[in-house]
Amino acid sequence: MTVRKEQELILQQLGRRQLANGTIDRREFLTRSMVAGLGLAGVGAVAKSGGIGSAFAQDRPLTPTFYQWIEDLHPAIPAVNANFEGINYQIAPVEGFGIERFVAEAKDGKSTWDVYAGQTPFVEMSAMIEADVIEPWDPYIPQEVLDDMIPAIRDECTIDGKLYGWPFLLDVIGNSWHSGITEAAGLDDTAPETWDQHLANAKAIVEAGAAPFGATFDAHGWRSIAPMTHSLNSDVYTSEGLFDFTNDAAVEALMLMKEIMAVSHPDILLEGASDGGVNGTPDEVAFAAQRVGYYHKYFNAPLRMAQNWDDPKQLRLAQLPKFANGEGSTVFWTTGCALFKHGQNKEKAAEYIRALTYDSQIWKDSIVGTESGHPGQLPPYKSVYAEWDANPPDWMPEFVGLVRGQLNQAKAITNHLFGLQQFVIGKPHWEAYLKGEESDPKVALQNVADAVKAEMDRG
Repeated sequence: MTVRKEQELILQQLGRRQLANGTIDRREFLTRSMVAGLGLAGVGAVAKSGGIGSAFAQDRPLTPTFYQWIEDLHPAIPAVNANFEGINYQIAPVEGFGIERFVAEAKDGKSTWDVYAGQTPFVEMSAMIEADVIEPWDPYIPQEVLDDMIPAIRDECTIDGKLYGWPFLLDVIGNSWHSGITEAAGLDDTAPETWDQHLANAKAIVEAGAAPFGATFDAHGWRSIAPMTHSLNSDVYTSEGLFDFTNDAAVEALMLMKEIMAVSHPDILLEGASDGGVNGTPDEVAFAAQRVGYYHKYFNAPLRMAQNWDDPKQLRLAQLPKFANGEGSTVFWTTGCALFKHGQNKEKAAEYIRALTYDSQIWKDSIVGTESGHPGQLPPYKSVYAEWDANPPDWMPEFVGLVRGQLNQAKAITNHLFGLQQFVIGKPHWEAYLKGEESDPKVALQNVADAVKAEMDRG
């Protein structure tokens, strides 16, 4: 028997075993059988095109990788994994949204993993496409799942008509407060509708001595200046998709940030204590310690922090305030799943992510909370909400309707190669105004725009 015939027989036997144990489906089996008949040259050509992967390499099990915080906050993930025999579940080598390991492997035309749960569209999706790290889900995701996605979320995860992110966890930025503190300050238990009222209430808390600080926020730009700007006007993106820091709405947002800082904790601008500085931020610490009254951030932050209180039932949630005559929008994003271009098991990966993102226990745990935390993150699918509306679970809290309703007026940060980096680059420049080093907010924000352009020009 020639070497070629031996290789064909190996491929055919491997395919039969995988078909029998469910590792591949019938379509993949037939494709491999056909390619085997083309000889080694044909196999190599199809392998390079991504049709069957490396047919002579030992096939590995489905290998998803997750950002650590997702596992920490969603303890039902192992139960989903248990339904996928032989799964090689791993924690991703990422911190502070870094994708360096993924990019390095892609340059060598390989990937240790099949799918990554932890991608946020505006943060790294464009960069991962640019670096040839990921490919669209379209050939693998069922049409009924695509049709089930909330339209705004599907749009957020789509670039050039292709779905590069399978959405998982929905976050919307809104407002919250400690009702015990506001009551001690003589304030009624209603949500401030405008930023003027929000600021006045925060000042009243400090003046009454109800808490050391009146209000706080997360100083990272995508969590502060962006949603504040959206509350006035969400049409603040350039034709190429960058946030327009020179827009009048952004100027108003920056001035508001400085006003809130006057009644907030002095370390508000410091980086966080974990995950490359983006988590464990000073705002979370202050709210968890019951040292501040009002707090605006994505809803899962106050839900998690209130678990540290003497009485977590004193937490109140509401929509983000707006400027007088403002649009009343906010910011949302989903954290979802990316399909590695050089990974394997792509159809199995789609099967796995479908099971993960529709798992009812994950959503109950997220909404009700567990010993691991109370993320309060919501699903991306219309059918899940429709089922809850038709048959309301006895465990369903009111905030689900609030967050879902906010999504209707929220807007995602536009996808761009510098979608996240524009805020990282700009932070020192707008903070020059917040710290009093620059007196003119317009000058500070023009410096932001100039710095982002300079960095883009550097390539």
